[in-house]
Amino acid sequence: MITTSTLARGAGLAAILAGILFIGIQAIHPPETLSSVSTDRWAIVHYLTIVMALFGLIGITGLYAIQVKEAGWLGLAGFLFLSLFWIATIAFTFVEAFILPLLPDDAPGFVEGYLGIFSGGAGEANLGVLPAVAPLAGGLYILGGLLFGVAAYRAGILPRGAAALLAFATVATLSSSLLPHPLDRLLAVPMGLALVWLGYALWSGRRGKIRSPYPAGAAPGSTNRSA
Repeated sequence: MITTSTLARGAGLAAILAGILFIGIQAIHPPETLSSVSTDRWAIVHYLTIVMALFGLIGITGLYAIQVKEAGWLGLAGFLFLSLFWIATIAFTFVEAFILPLLPDDAPGFVEGYLGIFSGGAGEANLGVLPAVAPLAGGLYILGGLLFGVAAYRAGILPRGAAALLAFATVATLSSSLLPHPLDRLLAVPMGLALVWLGYALWSGRRGKIRSPYPAGAAPGSTNRSA
């Protein structure tokens, strides 16, 4: 039987897996070069990235649902921004996984320009609005993580240390310009750890405040009867 507890545990597990993949992918990500996009390693990394984003979307939904009342509008805004970030990640990664590998010979300029959006390199191809959309996705990540982390910290339903780490992890990416690419990938580690920590709290039920959906003294299926 599917219960609220089962859904919460499933969302917690999804957040854990998203955090693990978020860290692991950075360690095996191939260079963003024209010669990389046709390799098996490129395909595997980007397939995993799509899976990671799907898990992240499920996980953040469960994390928000467990504290929807306490998190207030701040939590709602953070949830929406982070959800849009995961959706944008899926969209951009879909192109990298399934379209770019078909184009190195026929449209190398487009491939190099697309890769340059994320690696910081300049390309000659006209990519339309894509170079402007990518920073917007980054803004959703930073603002969403900050708002969601602050809201979760204030709500106290999830571990406050994990909530603070989430907020710190996303804001820390603002310093990515100080690190050469791909060393800036190290900034993904705190975010991955925050997702694992929050996900474990949701999966295990070890939250800051354990709430029962039933009034004191009541149980599922019971009714209140007056004498």
